[in-house]
Amino acid sequence: MAALGSAQADVVGKGIEQVRSDDGIDRVEERLRTALDERGMVLVTMVDHSANAERVSLSLPPTRMFLFGNPEVGTPMMQCQGSLALDLPQKMLLREEDGTTLIEWNDPHYLAARHNLEHCDLPLGRVADALSGIANQAAGG
Repeated sequence: MAALGSAQADVVGKGIEQVRSDDGIDRVEERLRTALDERGMVLVTMVDHSANAERVSLSLPPTRMFLFGNPEVGTPMMQCQGSLALDLPQKMLLREEDGTTLIEWNDPHYLAARHNLEHCDLPLGRVADALSGIANQAAGG
């Protein structure tokens, strides 16, 4: 794993999980879409932040946000605490930095703490494992 810049090191571990890939963002996106499909996840949309920046004459390295989920898992979480809908569906960010593609997502345990879900019986470990598996498959691992 390559060294993180100081700003990046400050956010990883504070609710943000990360995997790196030596492959370009297009290849990582292809594997991410496959991983989501293989797990029966619903891809809601993809936001191309760099394309949006370009439309207003600004620039970003390739940066794409994928929103996806499984209503059978997400709905009980939102039933427990409605504010969780601010963070669902799940998001996975692909962005190029220093010749690598970063894959980043919110740690579900962090979201549970943020939304006070301690009193709910939710499969947070299973969700965390699924997100990690998706990210690692997208990274090519």
